[in-house]
Amino acid sequence: MEMADLDVSAAPAAQLHEYQRLNTASGTAYVERGSGEVLILIHGVGMRLDAWRPQIEALSSSHRVIAVDMPGHGQSSPLPKGSLLPDFVAWLAGFLDDMQLERVNLAGHSMGALIAGGAAATFPQRLRRVALLNGVYRRDEAAKAAVLARARSIATEGIDVEGPVSRWFGTDEGGEIARRLTRDWLTRMDKDAYETAYAAFAEGDSTYADAWPACPCPALFLTGADDPNSTAAMAETMASLAPHGLARVIAAHRHMVNLTAPEEVNRLLLEWLNLPETEA
Repeated sequence: MEMADLDVSAAPAAQLHEYQRLNTASGTAYVERGSGEVLILIHGVGMRLDAWRPQIEALSSSHRVIAVDMPGHGQSSPLPKGSLLPDFVAWLAGFLDDMQLERVNLAGHSMGALIAGGAAATFPQRLRRVALLNGVYRRDEAAKAAVLARARSIATEGIDVEGPVSRWFGTDEGGEIARRLTRDWLTRMDKDAYETAYAAFAEGDSTYADAWPACPCPALFLTGADDPNSTAAMAETMASLAPHGLARVIAAHRHMVNLTAPEEVNRLLLEWLNLPETEA
């Protein structure tokens, strides 16, 4: 067992090795498994493509799964300091070009979800389907102030490791190995790259928010019922705006549902991947 579609908390720590990456000419690190329709996976701020292991191992039995390290994360080259969400969306378009991929299924988690939403807004003709896991949408004033304050603090205080872990995991979820991995990934982040990505994440919740009514493809919005920042209400609102939107909420889980509820997440992703395509 290598942290496939089973709960990561059950896997021995010695088996949680990292994937060996390939690299594009532009400096994006990625892992590729399986064959069939392409499924691109983009992780969140401070994480790396290895966070998708349960999905890579399960979904590659039916799809060509390509998980990427976001710029400045894992082994990918960073974007210039101060880059904003549209720059990350342009990076994704460049990655698709580098890989010579015309149309793909695209799933993103957290910051990756914002990038996926930007892709749906700016190059929908390249997407078969889009999925946002634990995505944010038009934060309220209190949430906006809190995330912007966290973004500003990085320059002077560095990367906060325990704060995200306390927000992302519930005390009764189990998954101690998932928590340990999350701490490890955050600890290994480059501060400048983290600061750039977090600022783009903090400021990007409204960048493409108006585009969902024009999204032509099947769109899944999935989150944990207890996620305090990527709320069920946000997922349901986005799904109601998208012509082919579908909201799914996993009870008793928070932000890292792909690690803490992998079997349910994989089931819902397969349900989404089996939806009929719609014309752009």
